[in-house]
Amino acid sequence: MAQLRQKVLVLYLASSALDDQVRSWAVYDGTGKEAHTTGDDNEPPYKTGLDALKDGWRVIQFPQLIPPYPGLEFTTSFQRHEFILEKLEEV
Repeated sequence: MAQLRQKVLVLYLASSALDDQVRSWAVYDGTGKEAHTTGDDNEPPYKTGLDALKDGWRVIQFPQLIPPYPGLEFTTSFQRHEFILEKLEEV
C-alpha cells in the first residue's frame, strides 16, 4: 500500500480572489523530496492561486476577510490574503 505525505503551499495573493496574482509564498514538503527556504526562488511557483488549483493543489484554508479599522487603511502589517493549499504525494 502506498504511503502518502502532505505537501503544503502557502500563497499570499494580491486580493481575496483565487484568480489574483501571487505576491509571496512558502512551500513545505512532507515527502522529504525537496527542501525549501525563504527566498529560495525569485519567481512564485504559480502566477495565481487558480493556477495552483489547476495543478492539483487543494485549498484547505481561505483568508478571513477583516476590514481595516478607520484611519488604518494604509498601515503595514501581516499579509492579509493567505491561502493554504495541500497536495498528497506518494513516498
